[in-house]
Amino acid sequence: MDDSNMNAATVFAHRMIIIAGIIMYIFGLCGNLVNIFIFTIWCRLCKQGNEIQNNTRINNSSFYLLTSSCANFILLIYPLLTRIIYDGFQYPKTHFNEFYTCKLRYYVLHTSDLISLTCICMATLDRYFISSRKVHFRQLAPTLRQTKRIIIFVIIFFCLHNIPIATYYGVSDFNECIISSTIYLYYYLCIIQIFLHGIFPICFLSIFGFLTYKQFKSMIRSNTQINLNIDKQLSRMLSLLCLSISISSIPYCIQNIHSVIFRKFNQRLISYDLLFYFISAILFFSNAVWSFYIFFISTSNFRQQVKKILLCKVTMKTNVNNRIHTIGSANKT
Repeated sequence: MDDSNMNAATVFAHRMIIIAGIIMYIFGLCGNLVNIFIFTIWCRLCKQGNEIQNNTRINNSSFYLLTSSCANFILLIYPLLTRIIYDGFQYPKTHFNEFYTCKLRYYVLHTSDLISLTCICMATLDRYFISSRKVHFRQLAPTLRQTKRIIIFVIIFFCLHNIPIATYYGVSDFNECIISSTIYLYYYLCIIQIFLHGIFPICFLSIFGFLTYKQFKSMIRSNTQINLNIDKQLSRMLSLLCLSISISSIPYCIQNIHSVIFRKFNQRLISYDLLFYFISAILFFSNAVWSFYIFFISTSNFRQQVKKILLCKVTMKTNVNNRIHTIGSANKT
């Protein structure tokens, strides 16, 4: 390959990570801040609805989506920022700064992303239980207290599970972040990257999203107009979430597998290999960036809440029973 083409590809790769990274950083942080604000309001209204209706199984999806949005915010504010600084602007990685350039960076990246994906899956499962016409399935839906315990368990589990990432990641002789243990490298690729980041959430959302959609279809006879609207919102949101997770996970998994097969995972990447790596790396953050826009496009009640925020008309003194319906129809994941 011509040296000039190799150099041009390398320069383009660094510029691409700077431009695309900054755009995603701005839009992602703003979107997730709005998500956090809206889901916080809905969580409070969900608590009020539980107290008024004496029904602790009404809908806890808002708590899962709030946790997912907080994890996405952390995912963007630190790992993406360090990606821009150290890979885009080529700030040097050394053994003196490897704790926050490699160890902490990849630990926060994978922990935050797995917490976010798991909470989205749990919100989908919650919608499946709540929407079931079978009493024993509806009884499987966790109460508000159980939901909080599940969220705490998920956070603690992935914080502990990903400790080896912080342990084995370090700076190589050519100043790149690598995993020093060959055994853990294959666990990292097969379990964390391929299964937890890709296969599991995509399959889980597809299966339970389809089952939930079928349950809503069976309810059309009781209230055709409302359920048709819920059907459309549910199918749009789950389809867009699956697409977003696929775009986020698949290229990054392919790149890592390619690197290991061709023995490039612990070698310096140049030219088109570096370009492919940066493209897959920046796409890894796409699910966290697009979450707000997926909710906004697919959910009319979410759009109404955003408009109220923009018009400074948000108030907690809202009719609770009306908002309970809003939560139930909006949080379909």
